[in-house]
Amino acid sequence: MTKTRIASLSLGISLAATGFAHAHATFETDTAPVETTFKAVLQVPHGCDGKPTTEVQIRLPEGFVFAQPQPKAGWEIEIIKGDYKKTYDNHGKKVSSGPVEIRWKGGNLPDEYYDTFVVRGKVSGFDKETVLAFPTTQLCGTDSKVLWDEVAADGQNAHDLKSPAPTVTVTMAEAADPHAGHGGHMDAANGSAKLGDLEISGGSVKAMLPGAKVGGGFLTIRNGGADEDRLVAVESPAAARVEIHEMKMENDVMRMRKLEDGVALPAGETVELKSGGLHLMFMDVKTPFKEGDSVPVTLEFEKAGKVDAVLPVGSAKGGEATGGHSHH
Repeated sequence: MTKTRIASLSLGISLAATGFAHAHATFETDTAPVETTFKAVLQVPHGCDGKPTTEVQIRLPEGFVFAQPQPKAGWEIEIIKGDYKKTYDNHGKKVSSGPVEIRWKGGNLPDEYYDTFVVRGKVSGFDKETVLAFPTTQLCGTDSKVLWDEVAADGQNAHDLKSPAPTVTVTMAEAADPHAGHGGHMDAANGSAKLGDLEISGGSVKAMLPGAKVGGGFLTIRNGGADEDRLVAVESPAAARVEIHEMKMENDVMRMRKLEDGVALPAGETVELKSGGLHLMFMDVKTPFKEGDSVPVTLEFEKAGKVDAVLPVGSAKGGEATGGHSHH
């Protein structure tokens, strides 16, 4: 990798040294809904007491997993791997180790300049709103460094810290802004979501028998808009693929067929995917769904885009999670 050295121009600007000396290293966006991929953009506003920054180290907290740093011209990247405390699901694969620290090295960021260092990862495994701290170190040559590593104790205001670690607040899915990032999010507790004019409710998945490979899923989609939309695809890390199927009586025989072009959602109407009718089929399921579990899915609509959803697993008999179904 070529190292480009920026010749630092002595512009004689003292403003940067004084006015910004106490600006903290922070993330451009500091909230992320749980179980989403998040791009952490660290903002480095100044060097160490006037010296240029030559290395930036970010320690990654538990729950920020499958991290990938973004390369930077003029900097080399070192990825330090280690074990996670927990095991995380990466598209159906159980992962218990990965990057725990990212270092951008050998660069030259003059004190007068601002720059960003980017790492993306997934925030995963949280059941309540949590503040994640990313302790960060700026090195300026061999003899100077700035630490951003203080973490607020419970009840302490982060603003009281002298050199607070940059933080990201992980929010629960229902608190997510429906217009942020991926569209909306579905809350497992009540299986409902909103995406533009579409309202999704009554989501559930049938529990499967041990050894079974195929599972069924149900939901209700109401299109409150003036235009027809269409559910075109469904994905889930829990299955190799998810298909949309229709069951129909033909000449007294119940036939099931795969709907290659999805399900039409006429304007102003409610379409129900339920047992014995239209439904989702989870094919080649890695671990059979058990009652009480929940299954993450991403629904893709032709016009409205994508929405992340979590479908609770009901009993093998009824298929519908209790209280999960609602009729409009």
